[in-house]
Amino acid sequence: MSRVLAIDYGQKRVGIAVTDPLQIIANGLDTVHVKDIWNYLSAYLSKEKVEKIIVGYPMQMNNQPSQAVIFINPFVKKLEKTYPEIVIELVDERFTSKMAHQTMIDAGLKKKDRQNKALVDRISATIILQSYLERKNKY
Repeated sequence: MSRVLAIDYGQKRVGIAVTDPLQIIANGLDTVHVKDIWNYLSAYLSKEKVEKIIVGYPMQMNNQPSQAVIFINPFVKKLEKTYPEIVIELVDERFTSKMAHQTMIDAGLKKKDRQNKALVDRISATIILQSYLERKNKY
């Protein structure tokens, strides 16, 4: 089997998570600066077989896309054009940052460590991927 990659795309940083080849476990992979994402993806995808990329899509409480989609939509379009052989799926990312902070608290991280935004982005990508896996396995 091949992996599923998840992306939490932000204006400054991109959190990345990936499954194991059997698509059972979601693991935080990295956080990269937004300007480096294309080089990072190119290098990673040349080494690893990825069948699907999950992109966190920001939604509001009324189920409408949030204003943040103005910079996510162009990224998704370029992703689809650059990697047409990989399925791209958008997943609601509501509350993932709050969940990431709670995860860090539950893990006993100190306040200073919880302020590490790169870590928050990587954990958010992992939560997005884990929720995708849980939904996929329900059906």
